[in-house]
Amino acid sequence: MSYQIIGQSIPRVDNTGKVTGDARYTADVLLSGTLWAKTLRSPYPHARIARVDTSRAEKAPGVRAILTGADVRGILYGRRYRDISVLAQDRVRFIGERVAAVAADTLEQTEEALEFLEVDYEELPAIFDPVAALQEGAPIIHPDVNSYPGLPKPLARPSNAFVNDIFTRGNIAEGFAQSDVVVENTFTVSRVHQAFLEPHCCLVWIDDQDRVQMWSPNKAPQGLKESMSAALNIPKEKIRVNPVVIGGDFGGKGAPIDEPICYLLALRTGRPVKMVMEYREEFVAGAPRHAAVIRLKTGVKRDGTMVTHEMEAYLDSGAYGGFRPGAVVGGIAHAGGCYRAEHARIAVSRVYTNNLPGGQMRAPGEPQGFFAAESHMDCVARKLGMDPYEFRLKNLIEEGETTLTGGHYRGIKAKDTLKAAVKTAGYKASKAANMGRGIAMGYRGPGAGSTSLSLSLNPDGTIVIRTCLFEQGTGTYTTLRQIVAEELSLKPDEIQIQILDTDSGVPFDSGIGGSRGTRVASGAAFQAARAAKQELLDLAEKLLGWPKSETVLVGKELVHKKTRKRKRWDKLLSRAGRSVTGAAIHRDEDHSPVTAFAAQIAEVSVDTETGEVKLRRLTTAHDTGVIVNPIGHQGQVDGGVVQGIGYGLIEYLPVHEGHVGTAHFGEYKIPTVKDIPELKTVIVKGEAGVGPYKTKGIGENPISPVAAAIANAVEDAVGVRIKDLPITAEKVLNALRLR
Repeated sequence: MSYQIIGQSIPRVDNTGKVTGDARYTADVLLSGTLWAKTLRSPYPHARIARVDTSRAEKAPGVRAILTGADVRGILYGRRYRDISVLAQDRVRFIGERVAAVAADTLEQTEEALEFLEVDYEELPAIFDPVAALQEGAPIIHPDVNSYPGLPKPLARPSNAFVNDIFTRGNIAEGFAQSDVVVENTFTVSRVHQAFLEPHCCLVWIDDQDRVQMWSPNKAPQGLKESMSAALNIPKEKIRVNPVVIGGDFGGKGAPIDEPICYLLALRTGRPVKMVMEYREEFVAGAPRHAAVIRLKTGVKRDGTMVTHEMEAYLDSGAYGGFRPGAVVGGIAHAGGCYRAEHARIAVSRVYTNNLPGGQMRAPGEPQGFFAAESHMDCVARKLGMDPYEFRLKNLIEEGETTLTGGHYRGIKAKDTLKAAVKTAGYKASKAANMGRGIAMGYRGPGAGSTSLSLSLNPDGTIVIRTCLFEQGTGTYTTLRQIVAEELSLKPDEIQIQILDTDSGVPFDSGIGGSRGTRVASGAAFQAARAAKQELLDLAEKLLGWPKSETVLVGKELVHKKTRKRKRWDKLLSRAGRSVTGAAIHRDEDHSPVTAFAAQIAEVSVDTETGEVKLRRLTTAHDTGVIVNPIGHQGQVDGGVVQGIGYGLIEYLPVHEGHVGTAHFGEYKIPTVKDIPELKTVIVKGEAGVGPYKTKGIGENPISPVAAAIANAVEDAVGVRIKDLPITAEKVLNALRLR
C-alpha cells in the first residue's frame, strides 16, 4: 500500500527547542520560595546505623528541614516492585545509599549543613558477587523480602535471589546424552551507565489546594504518579506530574529516584523542594545496566544440529530491585537465542548484592544475554570446525517454530536478515593478516502498552494533538503528526502537539519504553484521526447536506465528489461555532505477534603488539515492517549501534568491593566520533507488523548483538576469545600472551 506521508523523512518536531534553548527542562522550573535538598550518603557497603545526630546541622544557616530513616520508617517505593528505602532505615546496603536529607534556602547552605551531620556505623559482612551471594552462609541483604509489595513469587525462605525465572523444553539431561559434542562457557558483563546529559532531578510542591505538583524527567509520568501514590499513601487524584522536556533517557528515567524525599521535605516545610543529582552521584548511586555472570552449555550433533541448550544467568541487582518496571529483567532470557533445540533450559536469577542498584537501560537484559549467547554460538561452531555463518543458518528458527523461551511469532525472517548482512558486509571476502569478521544476531518484538490521545480540528484552522506522552528522544511526537497528516491529507507541520499533565483526565498511559512507542501511539493517533474525520463529515452532512458517502477530506477542504464543490472546514466549524474532536484509548497489551531480527557483522583489525582492537566497519541488517519515518528509523539504528560499540569496547563502571571507581566523565569513557567506524544498514522489508501500518520496533534491536559481533571478529582475527566486557587492549594482549 502506498502512503503520502507515512514513509517520508520528516524532521523531529521536538528538536527546535533543544537547539534554541527554549526547551524547558526540570532544572529550569523555578518556583517562588524553592528550597534545595541534598542527601548524605553512606561510606560503607553494609553497616548498621548506630546513631544519627542532626543537632548541629539543624542550627546551620538556611536549614529548613532534615529527614533521617526514623522519619520515613516503613516507607518503601519502586517501579511496581517496592523494596527501596526512601532513606536507610537502621542499616545501609551499599556505598552511596542515602542516610539523611537536608533542605535549605540555597544549594550552598544545603551542602554546608550536610557536613554537620554525624552518623555512627557498625560494619556488617558484605557480599559483592551475585553467584557468591547464593552460597550457603552468605549474608541475606533483605531478610524481609517476602513482605515487599510486587515480589513476583513468594520465596520458600529469604534469599538474595529474589527472582528466579526458568523456561524448559524437553529434557536437557537426555539432550546432552544424545549430543556428539558439548561446549561450555562462562561470560561476565560489567555495569554501564546510561550517560544521559541531564542527571536525575525533580521538583515537588504541595500547592494551596493540598495537591502534589511534580516536575520530573520521567518517561512514564502516570507510572510515577502511581508509584508515589502507592508508596506514600497519597490519593492519585491529589498528584499531578507536569510536562517537562527529558534530557536523555536510554531506559534510565522511568523509576522514582529522589521524588519521595522531595515530597516529604515539601510536606514538612510547606515550600517547593528541588533536587538535582551531581554526576558523581549518578555514577555511585544511580541505576546503571546490570552486571551479570552467564553460563552456557550446548550439545550438538557432528553435522552442526543443535540438540540441547542450557543457560544460567545471574544478574547483579545490587542493593535494591525496584528501579525497573517489575522485579523481572525478562530480556536476558531472550539470549536463549533465536535457534531451535529439542531440549532447553533457560534460567535467570536476579540477585541482591551490596553493590549499587541495577536499573533499566536500552533493551534491558538483552545486550548482556546476547553477548554471551552469540559469543558462545561462535565457540560451538569453531569446536565443530564449521563456519559461524553456516552454523547459524542451519539452526535459526523458521516460520511456525517457537523460541527456546516459548515465544511464537509470525513472519519470521531470521535467515533472510542474516543472509542480507553477510552479503552486504562481504563476509566471505579475503582478509589481511590480523583482520577478522564476526557475526551476531538478536531479536526483539515491540513492547505492549496503552495510551490515549485526542485530536481537535478548530474553527481557526488549527489542528491540535493532545497527548500525555513525554517525549524522551524517540521521535514519537513526529510519528503522531505523520499519522494524523496521513489520515487527514494534511502536512505534518500544520499539526500542533500539546503535552498534557497527568491531571488531564486521561486513562492510564504506559509511557515510552520497550520499543512500544510506535506500536501503541500509532494506534491511538490513527483512531483519533478517523474519529475526528467522521465527526467532521457528520457536520458537513448536517449543515451542507452533503452525504458522507459523497464527501472527502482534502487537506483544509471538504470536497463533494459529485458536484466538485469545495468548502473549507474551518469555515464550516466557524459556522457551527465549535471544534470537532476525535479521542482514542488504545490498548495493545498482548504479547507481540511479530518480532524483528537483527544480524550484525563487525570487521576489526587487531594490533598483536599492543592488543588494540580497531573496529573498521559494522554492518547491521534489520527486518522491518512499514517504516513510518526513515530518517528517524536510521537515527535509532545508528544510536543503538554506537551504544553497542561503547558496551563492547569502551564503557565500564568499575565496582570493587562496593566502591565505584569512576566518578566523572573524565574517567567514564563513551564513544566519540573517532570511535565510530563506517556503519552500513540493510533493511529487509516484510509484510508482518503491528498496528494500522504494520510496523515493528527499532529502538532497542540495534544495540544487542554489537558486542558479540566484535568479540567474534577478534577471535577470527587473532584466535583469542574474550569472555568479559569491555574488550580492551589489555585483555586482548594478555590473552595473546597466554596463548
